[in-house]
Amino acid sequence: MQIEVISSVNEAQADRFVHRTVIVIDVLRATSTIVAALEAGAAGIMPVETVLEARALQCSVQLLAGERFCRKIPGFDLGNSPEEFTPAAVGGKRVVLTTTNGTRALHKAMRGDYVLAGSLNNAAACAVTAAELRRDIVLLCAGSHNEFALEDGLCAGLIISELKQLGSVSGIDMNDLGAAMLGLYRSSDGSLREMLIRSTTGRRLVKNGNARDIDHCSQVNSSSIVPRLQGDMLV
Repeated sequence: MQIEVISSVNEAQADRFVHRTVIVIDVLRATSTIVAALEAGAAGIMPVETVLEARALQCSVQLLAGERFCRKIPGFDLGNSPEEFTPAAVGGKRVVLTTTNGTRALHKAMRGDYVLAGSLNNAAACAVTAAELRRDIVLLCAGSHNEFALEDGLCAGLIISELKQLGSVSGIDMNDLGAAMLGLYRSSDGSLREMLIRSTTGRRLVKNGNARDIDHCSQVNSSSIVPRLQGDMLV
């Protein structure tokens, strides 16, 4: 099995996804929020790239959610905090989501045979699902402000570690960035939360009063939900 890690959405080229399973990673916070929303019973999450696209869909969906630069978009029902996506708020409802980086990455990944949303919360479940799909894998780190984000790299390393532990997967061959992220995760030694808090995105969230989101997003394998793109909807 070939595993390629891509450092940020700006480095993503569509032809790198063809005939592969793509796992999009945006730990702080888009993919963590998508997992939380589906775990809370949302009927589906439609990722869109722009605020205008989201507003244009307002009549055909039930909720608008999203952020720009870590802040909720004015007039939207929800932001991008996983703790907002409770059963009471999203249960049985379809949600349009637009974020600074994560939803862009999901759109870039759509040339893949399969597209999954991965996070620290569902890393093990993502690894199992990706292995069952029997394709080479691309781990697309969304990044932050068009640059590599530490938290996404840590998650990529965790997912590779989980894949290597599966008896059904043999002969893993990864690119240099994948090997580096696996080493980074293994050296974290149980300090993921502290590393996320010290990261650029983590410091920004703390400054904006969203430190609790880091607590949620740093929980390893707390969910068995694996969001998967079907058409234009993550279910």
